Amino acid sequence: MTTSQEELLPATRRSLAHRLAVAQAEGRAPSLVAAVVRGGETVWNGASSSVDGQSPDENVQYRIGSITKTFTAVLVLRLRDEGVLHLGDPLEKHLPGTGVGDVTVAELLAHTSGLAAESPAPWWERTAGSLRPELADVLGERPLLHPPGRRHHYSNPGYTLLGAMVERLRGVGWEEVLRREVLEPLELHRTTAHQQALHADGWAVHPWADVMLPEPMEDLGRMAPAGQLWSTTGDLARFAAFLTRGNARVLSAESVLEMRAPAAPPEREELADGSAYGLGLQIQNRDGRTLVGHSGSLPGFLANLTISVEDDLASVVLANCTSGPQVSTVAADLVRVVAECEPRLPEPWRPLAQVDRSLLELTGQWFWGTQAFVLRLASVGDVSLEPLPTGGRRSRFRSNGDGTWTGLDGYYAGESLRAVRRSDGSVSHLDLGSFVFTRCPYDETAPVPGGLDPEGWRGIG
Repeated sequence: MTTSQEELLPATRRSLAHRLAVAQAEGRAPSLVAAVVRGGETVWNGASSSVDGQSPDENVQYRIGSITKTFTAVLVLRLRDEGVLHLGDPLEKHLPGTGVGDVTVAELLAHTSGLAAESPAPWWERTAGSLRPELADVLGERPLLHPPGRRHHYSNPGYTLLGAMVERLRGVGWEEVLRREVLEPLELHRTTAHQQALHADGWAVHPWADVMLPEPMEDLGRMAPAGQLWSTTGDLARFAAFLTRGNARVLSAESVLEMRAPAAPPEREELADGSAYGLGLQIQNRDGRTLVGHSGSLPGFLANLTISVEDDLASVVLANCTSGPQVSTVAADLVRVVAECEPRLPEPWRPLAQVDRSLLELTGQWFWGTQAFVLRLASVGDVSLEPLPTGGRRSRFRSNGDGTWTGLDGYYAGESLRAVRRSDGSVSHLDLGSFVFTRCPYDETAPVPGGLDPEGWRGIG
């Protein structure tokens, strides 16, 4: 990924720099660094520091905390795509003997396993991982707090289990698997399990006085897959581009799309603010746009990676303090600034190079009962079904190559769509998961379930 600062207008760069400076000053952060990605390339890097003339750049390492979980999730999805496991598999199948083996891989990824949020005392983020050498030490005597699959309950031990599963299936340590399968292919050379020069030191800033206290930087041991990594804005910008587009060497675009889709039922407070959780990625609605990514924190550090796929924008914000700046808000604001100052230009309309005439015949208006829909040819072989005028159930469908289509999203995700033809080859109706769509409301020539009144349409009188 290249860095091309001149691609943003001067006024946009000034707005981004101002937002970062305000966040550093009001949040009282020793340093704050950020990057913005557009179209898969870094278009802005910024920093604000308490030390004059020594602002860190995009190559300085910060600890990224729970953004590590997204990296671990990528490793698990790779195993799924290779056929080594299924997301519905119970953990016991791949990591026996944990005592919580009935929870599934998907439940661990989406934090719906029912596991506790933290490991038993002492606080794992501020103590040596050597205090928890075994998985039993991470899980404790009461690992399950809720019935699996019933609610979203964020769990750090859950990702420890996923990391241990990856190690068992790959036959080497989590750190080595990550380096070999993700970091090297994506050229994330400054993302490491342990700090390397140059790196920021972690600080606690006193809440009522402008003084600081150094925070310990512990090796998390077994908890590493939940929060160990160090990285830079440069590397995380490249990682954000990967989470938007996929990479054939690591994970396909279809699989990263699956990671970004809600996979956990939100809690009441999450419903209120429009947030959800996918497979290793947080999802939120802010300023009318859907943002995906992950936040992270460890004593001395705050981190956030935010992506707006629709705007083709992403941002990364890192700070070296335990609390203060609201980095998730700052990251969302950086995306908003660019989206509003320089809105994305739509791709030019282009006609299809070829079209199946039998498919073209199916386009246009259809009726489910009396509700009008329109079938559109979305791309070669693919279609969309949308209600008219607006509102109601809509879905996109991917061609199966045999005259049928499978729903990709919405109410009809996974459902089968097919055109039913009469003996003369003409189209009788569309069958969508047993729903009959006809060319006119309750077409008498089509097999409408329940049949039609023989007197047909009529008035009240």
